[in-house]
Amino acid sequence: MLVAAAALLLGGGGLAVVATTALAGNSGTDAGAGHAQHTVAAGTVSCPDVGEALKTVPRAAQLQVSKGLASLDRQVADAYGKMTEGGGSEVLGKLKQQRQRTIGTMSDAIAKSAERPSYLAKLAGCKTKQDDTAQASAKSANGWTQWQDGGQDGSQDSGQDQNQGQVQGQDGGQDQNQGQDGGQDGGQQGQPGGPSPDDFADITSVQPNAGQPPFAAPNGDNASTGTFTTECGVNEEGHFNSDNVIVTPGVSNGAHHTHDYVGNTATDAFANDQKLADSDTTCKNGDLSTHYWPVLRKLDGTSEHKPGAGHDGNVGSVLTPATVTLQFRGSQAGDVQAMPRFLKIITGDAKAFTNGTKNANASWSCEGFENRQLKDKYPICPDGADVVRTFAFQNCWDGRSIDSGNHRDHMSFSDQAGNCPNGFTAVPQLVQRITYDVPQGNSFAVDSFPEQLHKPVTDHGDFINVMPDDLMSKAVNCINSGQTCT
Repeated sequence: MLVAAAALLLGGGGLAVVATTALAGNSGTDAGAGHAQHTVAAGTVSCPDVGEALKTVPRAAQLQVSKGLASLDRQVADAYGKMTEGGGSEVLGKLKQQRQRTIGTMSDAIAKSAERPSYLAKLAGCKTKQDDTAQASAKSANGWTQWQDGGQDGSQDSGQDQNQGQVQGQDGGQDQNQGQDGGQDGGQQGQPGGPSPDDFADITSVQPNAGQPPFAAPNGDNASTGTFTTECGVNEEGHFNSDNVIVTPGVSNGAHHTHDYVGNTATDAFANDQKLADSDTTCKNGDLSTHYWPVLRKLDGTSEHKPGAGHDGNVGSVLTPATVTLQFRGSQAGDVQAMPRFLKIITGDAKAFTNGTKNANASWSCEGFENRQLKDKYPICPDGADVVRTFAFQNCWDGRSIDSGNHRDHMSFSDQAGNCPNGFTAVPQLVQRITYDVPQGNSFAVDSFPEQLHKPVTDHGDFINVMPDDLMSKAVNCINSGQTCT
């Protein structure tokens, strides 16, 4: 008989998740229901990004702001989980109240040393985002349902607040069920919480779309065409944690996903500049810089219930990179100047699926096909070709600050001719290029916040320059004189 497997209908244009399936017997707990397929309209929770909106964070307020940002992320993840479990519109109302209190505490801390950021109060309300353009699959077993995403994004207003038009999203599940049937059979069914099969593309079917690989040296009469490559290994030491020392310093599990590190061996949430300067490194030439990015996982159904992993909806075995190349290149417009020590740069956006793609900046491809770059799809590579993920960092610095309130405003990208915005100067451009020997098919995914559904567009890279000054000078001289140095 036809049984309604799940229904979640929110008033006011909110999330709509409806699933039906033909099941034997008269109960959803029938053992035969374990592999029944459902058709659902999928969605996720989308909130304004408070961290992105921050303009100034005084040093005295930094820890309180870090704690606030981590709390906001946890609140969204919890609300998303309640939605997928059948919560109604009251979930968004409670979420808004929680965010109002947390944002108020952050604002109070900032106001003790700087102008009160009253603009943050407008960011408390959240929305749901509904996917109307593709089907998503779910598997029901013993009375519970695993929601899985599939398709492109759509938007609906929950009536809770305006989100400035920059939200996108889809549905997925929570970590409590992710150890079951997540990513098996080559990942063809996806996993609870994403990714879906629609998040993958066969690289051989992608038309060439890049004039040159994103890591190629610049060309032009005035260009600084040299390169400096720092060799830091592939994290053979197993340096992992779910912290983010740039965005949420002083807070354990501030990232809610696991980061892969090379370079500075002391990097965690509590590593201040002095600790980094006094640390050991996996890099050659005494380069103490820290490089990190979300781990890539093989979706093999394994799960560890710990922060950054199963506890936060990230399941599967961590894949060790085959290669990691960290290269600094020059500018099309002329010479570059030295980066200041302890300069902090983030490229890409861990919340690009709900924030929109303004700051998204990851490229996915395959070895041998790097003239074909994907921004919002994982590549399915031919047999023998490794997956390539590339982050080309911002290459213009404001000349004053080693960081900024939202960790972006002190850096910018040049235009295609290499010209920096007014007030900015060209510095060596870091390109992190990481390759993986992954299983065939759509059976891998990057770690993400739960509500971001492991989308490839959320990939991101992080960097703190802790090169000794003489090593940075060597790098700049190599780049400006057209040499190739390591």
